[in-house]
Amino acid sequence: MKSIKFTAAILAAFTLCLSAGCSESGSDGAKPQDTAPAAQSAEAPEVPEAETWAQTFIPSKAEQLDITKLPPFELSSDDLHNGVWDTDITNTKNGSNRSPQLSWQAVDGAACYAVYMIDTGTDGYSSWMHWKSLTEDTSLPAGRAARDEYIGPYPPEGTHVYEILVFAMKQAPEKLKGSFNTSNPKLLEAFRVMNGTDGGNIIACGHIKGTYTYGD
Repeated sequence: MKSIKFTAAILAAFTLCLSAGCSESGSDGAKPQDTAPAAQSAEAPEVPEAETWAQTFIPSKAEQLDITKLPPFELSSDDLHNGVWDTDITNTKNGSNRSPQLSWQAVDGAACYAVYMIDTGTDGYSSWMHWKSLTEDTSLPAGRAARDEYIGPYPPEGTHVYEILVFAMKQAPEKLKGSFNTSNPKLLEAFRVMNGTDGGNIIACGHIKGTYTYGD
């Protein structure tokens, strides 16, 4: 229960970031202007047990989707060590701009999975999307994502927080929502659309996060 409570807490923090409109960006080439200095993300308060993902979540309408209450599944990456992403996944002079390795156990009832990587580590830009892929697999080797689906972290300064969400879905959406390699102030609304008109298409969610610091 302790691990589930912690997972719910960091997802609650992620949802708060999306709602408040926080993220980064910029590139080695063309950087957005007036990017605010990055700040280390604070630990989110622990979610009360009654509000954890352990509860069954079956919404009656799509707009009732609360990703912090989705049943969790364990997500892991060989490119994440002690809370820090490997430089090789970054779109920097020291990186290879390749998508991270990911793996998870198959979710019962899931026909496909939507993979997102979002920068939530800086004020001024809202949910900058670095990865958006749809897959039926539960093990993604390093570099699996196509170039039009993934661009590695490239913070213009400071330390940024990069979070990966994997949604297990009953049916594949016609199109994954959200704008790639730009800010997404309405990303939560995009997730609600994926949940289907009647709700319940998203049945579980995996989540991991790590930091990357400019110049590493």
